[in-house]
Amino acid sequence: MNIKQVTLEQYNNKNYKSGNKYKKIVWYFINIFMFKTSLPFPSRLKVFILKLFGAKVGKDIVIKPNVNIKYPWFLTIGDNCWIGEEVWIDNLANVKIGHNVCLSQGSYILTGSHNYKKETFDLMLGEIMLEDGVWIGAKSIVCPNVVCKTQSVLSVGSVATSNLEPYFIYQGNPAIKKRKRNIQ
Repeated sequence: MNIKQVTLEQYNNKNYKSGNKYKKIVWYFINIFMFKTSLPFPSRLKVFILKLFGAKVGKDIVIKPNVNIKYPWFLTIGDNCWIGEEVWIDNLANVKIGHNVCLSQGSYILTGSHNYKKETFDLMLGEIMLEDGVWIGAKSIVCPNVVCKTQSVLSVGSVATSNLEPYFIYQGNPAIKKRKRNIQ
């Protein structure tokens, strides 16, 4: 019987275009020294730098220390958003964050995965949209192709593998709808 296996030596993502290689190199070092550091650089400075690299960023943004952003040119952030310590925005594809969104400590926004059904383990990408008023809890993960609808909540340590309905709280792995979000 001929049973196929994943052979990573066959992996090839040459079709993926993440941007100009010089821009990526410069961003790599700026990300390390300005974002992925414990030094509390002002959020305004970080927003200015993100905009220099092509991010679309609104006003009154808070970006805490130790944040990792893969490619700012694939990032849109609305007004009045908070990005907590150790957030990782692994945006190989577009990530759109609405207004008044909170990404709590250690949350992970993940736009890439691999096709485990192919021996070549092909890269698969999916955009992520976090609509207005979304709260992504600490140590939670939002997976590729997920839309977190307005005012939805992904509870601490949960994993969103499918869309979250508006005004609902989700919990678990995979995250399931637990109850209505009533804002007073």
